[in-house]
Amino acid sequence: MDKKIISNRTKGIICIIMSAFGFAVMSAFVKLSGDLPNFQKVFFRNLVAAIIALVLIIKNKGSFVGKKENRKMLILRSVFGTIGVIFNFYAIDKLVLSDANMLNKISPFLVVVFCAIFLKENITMKQIGAIIVAFLGALFIIKPSFDVRVVPYIIGILSAVCAALAYTCVRVLRDKEESYTIVFFFSTFSLISILPAFIAVYESMTLYQFACLILAGVAASLGQFGITLAYKYAPAKEISIFDYSNIIFSALLSIFLFGVYPDQYSVIGYLVIFGAAFYMFMYNKKLDKLSK
Repeated sequence: MDKKIISNRTKGIICIIMSAFGFAVMSAFVKLSGDLPNFQKVFFRNLVAAIIALVLIIKNKGSFVGKKENRKMLILRSVFGTIGVIFNFYAIDKLVLSDANMLNKISPFLVVVFCAIFLKENITMKQIGAIIVAFLGALFIIKPSFDVRVVPYIIGILSAVCAALAYTCVRVLRDKEESYTIVFFFSTFSLISILPAFIAVYESMTLYQFACLILAGVAASLGQFGITLAYKYAPAKEISIFDYSNIIFSALLSIFLFGVYPDQYSVIGYLVIFGAAFYMFMYNKKLDKLSK
C-alpha cells in the first residue's frame, strides 16, 4: 500500500512535467502559425485532442459523456477550461509572450489554494513557501514589463484563474472518470461552444500554418492528458510546483526556434525554480517515509 502511494506521487510528477512540455511546444507552434484569429487557433487546438480522446474511448470501450452523477463537474471543467484557453490565447496574442506566460504560471499556485478551499486538501507552510519561491523564480525569468494597456493583463490573470478552477475540477474527477473521457468531454464541449465564432472569423491558411496548428493540437493533447492524469494521481500541493518546468522548456524552445537567449536574470530564475522543485521533491520523500 505504501508503494502505491509513493508510485502515484511519482507518476503525478512525471505527468505534470510531460504536460508542461506539451503546453510549451503548443505555445511555440501557435506562435509559428502566425497572425490567425484566436478562435481559429483554439478550435484546432481542441480538435486534435478530441480525435485522440475519441480513439482511446473506442479502443477502451469507454464513455463519451461520463457518468450521470459526474456531468455537472465535467461541464464545469469544460466551461472553465474553454474560457481559460480563449483568454490565454488572447493574452498571448496581445501581450509580450513572456508576460503572457508569467500570468499563466499563476495557475499552479491557485490550484493548490482552490484544492485547499474546495476539496479540503491539507497544505503546509513549507509547500506554500516552495510554490511562492518558484513563482518568484518565474518573475526573474520573464521580467514582466507592466507598462501597456491593463485589459490584456486582466484577461491573462483571468485565464490563470479559469485554468486553476478547471484543474481543481479534474482533481474532483480523479477517481470517478477516465482521463480520455474527461479530455473528450472538454474538447468536444469547447469545439461546439466556439464553432459559431470559428466560422465567423475563419481565415484561409497556408499549408505551413495548417501544419503548425495541427502540431499545436497534438502538443496540447499531450499537455491535456498529462495534466488530467497528474491531478488524478496526486494532490495539487505535492506536484503543482513541477508545472513551472514549462518555463524551462519554453526558454529552450525560444533558443532553438526563435534565437532568443536568456540573460543572467533568467539563469537565476532557472536555478531558483529547480531549487524549489528539488526541495519539494525531497519534502515529499520525507512524507513518504513518515507514512510508512
